[in-house]
Amino acid sequence: MSWQAYVDSSLVGSGNIDQAAIFDKDGTSAWATSPGFKVSPEEMKVIIDSFSASDNIKDIQTNGFHVGGEKFFTLRADDSRVYGKLGKTGIVIVRTKMALLLAHYPETIQPGAATNTVEALAEYLKGVGY
Repeated sequence: MSWQAYVDSSLVGSGNIDQAAIFDKDGTSAWATSPGFKVSPEEMKVIIDSFSASDNIKDIQTNGFHVGGEKFFTLRADDSRVYGKLGKTGIVIVRTKMALLLAHYPETIQPGAATNTVEALAEYLKGVGY
């Protein structure tokens, strides 16, 4: 399956995600994206840095983070995932061995449903070496 197919079918196609992207684990190369879903290099740096040091995790928990120019309040941050919320919408970010999944869910979707969708794809990718 192509990376774009993972975005289109596994994430957006689930009905739980309205926009998504898959990057390399360092966030420097977009492998697949939904049309119009953009993450600036500066936004990506904050996300990537949060995975590498406990101080950065605390920073993202205190200050939140931006995706697509919108500021999200951090609900969870650890060494492989960041969950954020903006009003009734949110972002689920999961890092695997080789990939970084970013997925936005709309206000009509429960956060748990969106999280399960992204985490399931991340577990699959880990299982096949990504």
